[in-house]
Amino acid sequence: MKNIPRFAVVGHPNKGKSSIVSALAQDDSVQVSDTPGTTKRRKVYPLKVDGEIIYELIDTPGFQRARRVLAYINHNQQYAHRRFERILEFIKEYKNDPKFRDEIELLEPIVDGAGIIYVVDGSKPYGTEYEAEMEILRFTAMPSMALINIIGDEDYSKEWKQALNQYFKMVKTYNPLKAKFDDNIELLEAVSYLNEDWTKQIKNSIEILKNDHRKKIDYTAYLIASNIVESLSYVEKIEIKSDKVSDDKKEQLEKKYKNSIASFEANTQKKINSLWNHNRLQIVQNNLDILDTDLFSKQSQSLFGLSKQTMILTAVASGGVSGAAFDMLVGGSSLMMGSVIGATIGAASAFFAYDKLAEITILGQKLSTKELVIGPMKNINFPYILLGRSLLYAKVIINRSHAMREEENLKDKINIAEEYIDLQTRKSLEKLHVKFREEDEISQEDIENYSKLLIKLLKKIL
Repeated sequence: MKNIPRFAVVGHPNKGKSSIVSALAQDDSVQVSDTPGTTKRRKVYPLKVDGEIIYELIDTPGFQRARRVLAYINHNQQYAHRRFERILEFIKEYKNDPKFRDEIELLEPIVDGAGIIYVVDGSKPYGTEYEAEMEILRFTAMPSMALINIIGDEDYSKEWKQALNQYFKMVKTYNPLKAKFDDNIELLEAVSYLNEDWTKQIKNSIEILKNDHRKKIDYTAYLIASNIVESLSYVEKIEIKSDKVSDDKKEQLEKKYKNSIASFEANTQKKINSLWNHNRLQIVQNNLDILDTDLFSKQSQSLFGLSKQTMILTAVASGGVSGAAFDMLVGGSSLMMGSVIGATIGAASAFFAYDKLAEITILGQKLSTKELVIGPMKNINFPYILLGRSLLYAKVIINRSHAMREEENLKDKINIAEEYIDLQTRKSLEKLHVKFREEDEISQEDIENYSKLLIKLLKKIL
């Protein structure tokens, strides 16, 4: 069996050990709580890429009786080379003693060869009560590093570093709640030098993780592109029996159309969550207040879409301004859709198209039917609204630590479509938007070309 790097994350209770495991294992199933002693038993969390384990993190209970364990190790023992044996003797003697359950749980994986990641809260002053557990860990002679996790508002990291450097081969500051991919890679780079037997393997693992990260960004762009294609080309229809259509029927059709496109967006968000291993994330619409705006509202247009001037420049550059489209650009107030063949519907002054998709057919000289149709989406601004929302969502998910359990608070409401998509890119996008709206079958090549444009945009905003 492959010798996989394993790390036991240890320390005092309630110092953020489980959060660090969650962040580094990219696993949001790790139980994280402010309540001391939440972790009762050690548990292994492997980080896998394509089914292969890259490394394992071991979440452990916190030290409870470190001074008594240290006293046992030092009892009648003056020789350094015997201390590791004394730790083994302690584990054997007290393995079934509930008083030392936590110490046994955290020491067993270490004596079995796991490296040590010792966690302290740098927002609390250093105290001598930590020295017993640090001394025990030093006696194991296993590769070790200390992480200073500043949980509160104060910062005592300077005094912590002075103490920790006496016990551990490496000391770093690490906030698991704010850690992004590059922060984790930097930490792994440091870990690779703790033990020369790990160096090659961990560096290889880093390359695997970087490649996997790139693939996930590419596939995120593909998911967004697929959503744009589906939304722009979507057609909703209901059967009618005469040319005269009631307002109720029109409103029913509009509602179905909106709900369908909104569901495409929600499903895309869920797929992005799953791709980035945020499987327990309840963030869709209810937590990102900025995304809680109606997809078809003026507020959504203002937050995510292009300004009227930018829309006109885009349409002119792509040769898209003519007839009803120009009228909608310069005079329309709606985010709605349509090549206009009929009426103006609803208080929002939204334009709809009522194309007859089926000819009147006489069956037995008695029955004729038609279909009331809305779509495909013609509004030049709508795909940029979808893009702005999707790219913002992707940015949040990609940069979100798996240790985070709080709702997102988006302070910087950046209009991605307006600020990050230049004219040349919009021109390229718009050529594809036209195809998505008008062609019955969208080629895989067009979707891939669209994805490539979105990959560049994603890398810009991350």
